[in-house]
Amino acid sequence: MPDRPQSALVTMPNIPDPDGFYSELIALHDGRSAQDSAALNARLILLLANHIGDRDVLRAAMEAAADSGHAR
Repeated sequence: MPDRPQSALVTMPNIPDPDGFYSELIALHDGRSAQDSAALNARLILLLANHIGDRDVLRAAMEAAADSGHAR
């Protein structure tokens, strides 16, 4: 993988076995209420944001997430 600035958001597929990861993520929510599931997502987001730690990357991720699902 070529070197990239730390603040570059990776948007290309980067997770080995993405389907397996998705299955694990969905299973994590099994049996939880909508409220508990939303709280779990919030905790997961905060843990991953802390792990990333780079505000520019986090800001780019928030912008990308807000833009996805909207027609341009």
